[in-house]
Amino acid sequence: MAPASGLTARLGRSWTRFDGPGRLVGVDLARGLAVIGMLAAHLLDTERVLTPDPATWITLVNGRSSILFATLAGVSIALVTGGTRPLDPARRPRAAARLAMRAALLWVIGVLLVLTGVPVYVILPAYALLFVLALPFLGMNARGLFVTAGALALVMPWLQPILDAAPIWSGSSGQDLAALAGWNYPFTVWIAFLLAGMGVGRLDLRRAPEQGLLVLAGLSLMLAGYGFALATAPFVAGRRYLAAVLTAEDHSSGLWEVIGSGGFALAAIGLCLLLCRTPLRWPAIPVRAVGSMPLTAYVLQLVVWAVVAFAVLGDTSDLSGIREVGLFAPLTLGLIVGCTVWALTIGRGPLEAVVDTVVRAVAGVDAAPRHRGAARPGDGSAASTASGDVGGPR
Repeated sequence: MAPASGLTARLGRSWTRFDGPGRLVGVDLARGLAVIGMLAAHLLDTERVLTPDPATWITLVNGRSSILFATLAGVSIALVTGGTRPLDPARRPRAAARLAMRAALLWVIGVLLVLTGVPVYVILPAYALLFVLALPFLGMNARGLFVTAGALALVMPWLQPILDAAPIWSGSSGQDLAALAGWNYPFTVWIAFLLAGMGVGRLDLRRAPEQGLLVLAGLSLMLAGYGFALATAPFVAGRRYLAAVLTAEDHSSGLWEVIGSGGFALAAIGLCLLLCRTPLRWPAIPVRAVGSMPLTAYVLQLVVWAVVAFAVLGDTSDLSGIREVGLFAPLTLGLIVGCTVWALTIGRGPLEAVVDTVVRAVAGVDAAPRHRGAARPGDGSAASTASGDVGGPR
């Protein structure tokens, strides 16, 4: 009976960690959708113009999935550094050290993925830089974070075309540098998404009013961003600089994309939190499982892609070839099933566990008591984005 009782206890702990009262399962759902959305953007034909035809709606995953991912990174950072109350100054150095160590590991993993030759813009190097840039803001409250994010969102798109044209990015060495810095997700603009996410994480996300407010704020920003993009399109035609700034084109880092797609991210997070207040949280378990181990899911999809492409095509960089193979459906299904089984039987994702072990060994564990609203043991808020768990002892 002992082995059976031990297994039962282990499964119970896994379930409590996955769906316990201290877990924000809506954050997992949003994160899982972001992971699957990025996979779809890579492996499906999404280069289409969005129209009322449902066949073109798949293009919505372009750009928006990665921006949602970045915003969720900020949510997780905030939640594991005090939640509704930022950590006091005495505790911030340890939290900063842990985040910096995670950033370093994230960057290494990202570079290794770049070396596979898979034809995608690997987001992890950009995340590493964003984590470091977030360190000075750990003590800021929600209002300060939202104001700072808004200011950067309004200003940095005007500078980004100039930065993109810098000679440092030209030539093969410039391309290598861009890959190492994740410049296709430029930290100069994307820090706004991270800080906005940190602002979200400083709210009491367990309350329905805050969740509804996120949806309304996000929808308002979407209407503003995409609406102004349509309104200004005739004016910017033929004006190269203005066309680069006043655009909502995916991955452009243009002003209207930042506002519109940033609003999409906020609305998606709020909607996922609201949905998980209903019985819909149960059929969403497979997607939530993917979101509970985002680093594992993100890395695994690219590694499997590289292995299949090399075995079938003999070339990991053949994007059209791998799309013709039809890898999206089996890879997505395998990812969902594998993550679900792992989450319900073992618990934390394997790469998340490895990263956390290394961070604990190098930066130690902050054993001080947590404030109300901070991530707690097994809290879904502590399961971070692609970095693995951003912090917090368990």
